[in-house]
Amino acid sequence: MDIGVLASTGVALLVGLLTWGQARATNRRSDFTAITGELRTDLTEERTQRRILASYVADLWRWGQRVGPDTPAGPPPDPPAELDLSPWQR
Repeated sequence: MDIGVLASTGVALLVGLLTWGQARATNRRSDFTAITGELRTDLTEERTQRRILASYVADLWRWGQRVGPDTPAGPPPDPPAELDLSPWQR
């Protein structure tokens, strides 16, 4: 075998490995960006739901303070329409 053929094969192999490694790094970066974007969206939605839930709990607490032990209780306040109660429903 010729040394030139071996050298060119080695260089081609090295370039192929570097290209493959760079492509994997790019894929990891794009995957990381996609995952962090999804987590950011989920966090924003959860914060909104927590804010709505906290306001509903405050409404229930105010309702409970107005209703005494011997006072006929009216209906409790309805939850806000945008509050997602599906995790607690069966």
